[in-house]
Amino acid sequence: MKIIHIIDSLGIGGAERLITDIVPNLVEKGNKVDVVLLNGEKTHLYKELESLNCCKIYSLGKSYYNPLYILKLIPYFYSYDIIHVHLFPAQYFAALARLFCFKKVKLIFTEHNTSNTRLESKKYRWIERFIYSCYNKVVCITNEVKTVLIDRLNLNESKLIVVENGVSLETVRSADLISRESMGFNENDKLLIMVAGFRPQKDHDTVIRSLVKLPSVYKLLLVGDGERRKELENLVSELSLSGRVHFLGIRSDVYSLMKMCDVAILSSHWEGFGLVAVEAMASGIPLIASNVDGLAQVVEGGGILFEKGSESDLYDKILSLEGESYYQEVCEKGLIKAKRYDIDSMVDKLIVVYETV
Repeated sequence: MKIIHIIDSLGIGGAERLITDIVPNLVEKGNKVDVVLLNGEKTHLYKELESLNCCKIYSLGKSYYNPLYILKLIPYFYSYDIIHVHLFPAQYFAALARLFCFKKVKLIFTEHNTSNTRLESKKYRWIERFIYSCYNKVVCITNEVKTVLIDRLNLNESKLIVVENGVSLETVRSADLISRESMGFNENDKLLIMVAGFRPQKDHDTVIRSLVKLPSVYKLLLVGDGERRKELENLVSELSLSGRVHFLGIRSDVYSLMKMCDVAILSSHWEGFGLVAVEAMASGIPLIASNVDGLAQVVEGGGILFEKGSESDLYDKILSLEGESYYQEVCEKGLIKAKRYDIDSMVDKLIVVYETV
């Protein structure tokens, strides 16, 4: 099959990470696969995918919201059997481009979240229903995502297919361990790590505030970047935590950093799946995550859940891991749970969806 994936960009994020993992896997299984980006900025994920020489990467421009992208997408529709779209606004642009295309396009959209501004607002629901109606199938990354789309938009269940996200477990396992000394830490430090973009969906604030009550040996590594970075830096300064919170920016060695740390945290206000949660469990360290739909089902039985937005509950959960036997127990359960989300299995299920369409 000839497949093209359309996505906003290859910046930091679970959907973006997913593209860099599934494209080479699809190619290995005998498909021709290419990628179209609204914003073609050469991020580390872009360079990683480019270095594999398994696909062509096309860029429509250097922004996200240019309405001309609707027209720019149409030529790609004539060259591929399957058009697979991810995220907003790519979701809208691809759906509208279909209206101007004379070919019977096979269009698939993956919904990566249980919540967003459009789903939560009743005034947008009529257009949301229309946009989803332009797609042959909608892939939901968890059952919880599927339930939300049925409840909020009254979508026909036959259009919705659940395919849980996957991670290249072998890539995680083979990642080298970074020495603490090279990063300016020592063996006595208790290192917490959170890998997430600095955007409203993610709740870095609760993690930072939990550090106030924790002993000074606890240090927090924040991997990522985004619109809320300055706001979070100000919060760290206000709480006098500048020496204990480290902003590492966007990194290409995330798995190695995880292996160096003691505990991974994913604190979110909402989450469709939480790919980084699986990556953390697969790296062999305990994961503590917000108890929100989508993420909770991925973590349950493999990591620890804390009450969303509760710094005191997060504090208690972090301290509970100071018991060595419990720490090892959570590590082992995480490794077992991560095996459920191997990228190979996910890609096989996607191919079935493509063939069905």
